[in-house]
Amino acid sequence: MHMADALLSPAVGGTLWAATAGTIAFCAKKVQRDLDDRKVPLMGVLGAFIFAAQMINFTIPATGSSGHLGGGMILAILLGPHAALLTIASVLTVQSLFFADGGLLALGCNIFNLGVFPCFIAYPLIYKPIAGDRKSPMRIAVGATLAGIVGLQLGALGVVFETVLSGISELPLHAFLAAMLPIHLAIGLVEGLVTTAVVSFVWKARPEILEFSATLRPLGNLSLTKVLTGFALAAAITGGVLSGLASSFPDGLEWAMAKTSGQEELEAPENGIHHLLADLQAKTAFLPDYSFGTNEHEPATQETTPPSWLTVDKGTTVSGLVGGGLTLILAIAIGFLFRNRRQIM
Repeated sequence: MHMADALLSPAVGGTLWAATAGTIAFCAKKVQRDLDDRKVPLMGVLGAFIFAAQMINFTIPATGSSGHLGGGMILAILLGPHAALLTIASVLTVQSLFFADGGLLALGCNIFNLGVFPCFIAYPLIYKPIAGDRKSPMRIAVGATLAGIVGLQLGALGVVFETVLSGISELPLHAFLAAMLPIHLAIGLVEGLVTTAVVSFVWKARPEILEFSATLRPLGNLSLTKVLTGFALAAAITGGVLSGLASSFPDGLEWAMAKTSGQEELEAPENGIHHLLADLQAKTAFLPDYSFGTNEHEPATQETTPPSWLTVDKGTTVSGLVGGGLTLILAIAIGFLFRNRRQIM
């Protein structure tokens, strides 16, 4: 659900940039209260894991579409909503700058849609009331699944309204909604199931993480070796190897655009802010589209049968490992920045 710049007007893109920047500043201030030396590396490895997980598009049966993990709900449950937003912002910034996944003008929208909705609406209003203080495998599963669905539906609504407000006539409101919401309902269900699996692993390994994050308490002297090792290995394996299993079907947004306009991608204006940001992204994206090729998207190929074994592409493998490493570094750097500021204050 990464938006391209062609879907936005400068006014809408700029407004969401400002709204997202304000939300990030708010989170930065809040996170200083509970961020400690234990949570900083957790932000890093979780960011790397979400980056890697987002590289794997899974096929939605009988649709000709695919989806990928958003990850905002996982981060909110394990880090608390404020640290979670800073972490998902790190993921999306690395994707946009270095892999041309999502436009620079659209970066504010993407952080808002994939970060703010799950972290500040689905997590506190859906997951926490269900899972609450009496966590159990069933409560975690129900809460995570419902919250995952709601978070993705809100993100899909955000994409539609941001596009319509931008005056993109190829994507009229009712037709675009009719395509976006059902496909992201299916993607949200998978998101919820994956979130359940990840949260259940942490709950069994270190249930205190969930308790402390829910109450915004520092992790203190809690040992995180098992959890950090598990997510670091998962990030490396997922980004470096399993990313070769990604579906070749268009993702939910591209599929909905094709259903609405007949095109999986729209052309951005060739001048103005769109042109300037496209040129900047072309210079910063050293592995565009997670490959050694150019950052021009190739026409989607029709996937007739799922792969029978893992196909490892060197460009994809390098992208998964490098991108995960960059996200790890950026998230940890942000964490240490606020830790140091708190110490000075």
